[in-house]
Amino acid sequence: MIVRVPASSANLGPGFDSFGIAWQLYNEIDFQIAEETAISGCPEAFRNEQNLACRAYRLALERCGVREQDVAIRFGRTNIPVSRGLGSSAALIAAGVSAANVLHDLGLSREELFLLATEVEGHPDNVAAALYGGLSVSALVGGRAVTRRFPISERLRFAALIPPFELSTALARSVLPEAVTRADAVFNVSHGALLLRALADGDGELLAFAMDDRIHQPYRSRLIDGFRTARTEAQECGALGFCISGAGSTLLCVADRPDFPARMETALSMALPGWELRELTPDLNGAMIAAN
Repeated sequence: MIVRVPASSANLGPGFDSFGIAWQLYNEIDFQIAEETAISGCPEAFRNEQNLACRAYRLALERCGVREQDVAIRFGRTNIPVSRGLGSSAALIAAGVSAANVLHDLGLSREELFLLATEVEGHPDNVAAALYGGLSVSALVGGRAVTRRFPISERLRFAALIPPFELSTALARSVLPEAVTRADAVFNVSHGALLLRALADGDGELLAFAMDDRIHQPYRSRLIDGFRTARTEAQECGALGFCISGAGSTLLCVADRPDFPARMETALSMALPGWELRELTPDLNGAMIAAN
């Protein structure tokens, strides 16, 4: 059985650990009940039971009282870059719980799958996008995860600027302060609320204002060599919004002019050789069974 799961970008500027959006950029992973557990099609370091797809699969069985069963996991088409802030870990987790649910007829709702996936991931933003698709806002309080979807204007164009280096989430989290000021908290709450309206309406002027952040980007941007150059080039090419995708290292641009991706790709090749631009379109379906 093949599960297809979309990439995702979390945070979107002020929506730290809360906002997520799914993209039409997919990993496809095949799960089959087997006589012994085996993982193939991925680097050797991930061919063990600590693989997130395997861990999520087993957690779903455990929570439903199903005795541990071996599984063969084969990575097929894998288009989501690893450790680049595009939800590669969340995609594995979403695939694992989804596969277990279908292969063992667990009868779990998408909300229950979301709770399990959040337990493995530790925060709900990427897994919500991976499972539900679209633009979502999520919260985790007292072990309860809640998510809701919001509209995205078809006028907007999205592009990922992917550098030729990884950035681990652990390192990106380690540079964040333990506390924020009241002023910064108010800044992010207000900007996050306005950003949702800007994305829904395709309001470029509001988007340019609302995508700013004070909680994580000022600290994480220092870990991304080329951040300032990329931001300057994006703005000169007509980007309305610019932010770190997830924890990085990928940077996300939002524009409303159809020629932005082509203009940005040319500028990027000259200013930051080795970086890759990928046009992104929102995925509205989330994790799906692609084949039985």
